[in-house]
Amino acid sequence: MTVRELRAVALTIGVGQTVLVEGLSFAAEAGGMTAITGPSGSGKTALAHVLAGLQAPRRGEVLLDDSPLARVAPESRPALVPQDYGLVATLTAAETVALPLQGRELAKAEIRERTKHWVRATGLEGCERRPVSDLSGGQRQRVAIARALAVEAPVLVMDEPTSELDADTRDLILTLLHDETRRGCILLVVSHDPDVLKRSDGIVELSRQPASP
Repeated sequence: MTVRELRAVALTIGVGQTVLVEGLSFAAEAGGMTAITGPSGSGKTALAHVLAGLQAPRRGEVLLDDSPLARVAPESRPALVPQDYGLVATLTAAETVALPLQGRELAKAEIRERTKHWVRATGLEGCERRPVSDLSGGQRQRVAIARALAVEAPVLVMDEPTSELDADTRDLILTLLHDETRRGCILLVVSHDPDVLKRSDGIVELSRQPASP
């Protein structure tokens, strides 16, 4: 089945007793980038986790085509770049990129080729054998992005993927992301970055919810 649309339908998301997102509905189509923005504390990261299928909303649902995310086959589920990158400090950059490919039915040669390709594409040549703990913040961010891109998921959810990047590297990464939309990927990016917002096909703007009584 070709993924054509991800829909968030009347989502209510909270942490503890606090409601962060109430009644949010939107659709993101294949081949486009949707930016998610809003003030601090408005629930952007929580929404990213829900859209990636890592957290269930209190109410509402997320549909990939017409199927709830929980029922989607593993190979069709979204790939997430979390805000903290979610890296294992003792793994090398190459090991990190290859890690999510290990459990798939891929030949070792293909895993090596995908890893090599995305390490180079994200400008990480020379870092392949360095442990994540030795990398700079920008390099770690690119490792997390390369790991997600290597999976070739139909949906990519990224939480502030350009926050640690200089202007040239940011342009490189945004070009790679647009290449992914051209292959039919659904791209959802949490960001305050003006370049991300300018290049987006749609923007979902969150607002801080009133304090619970």
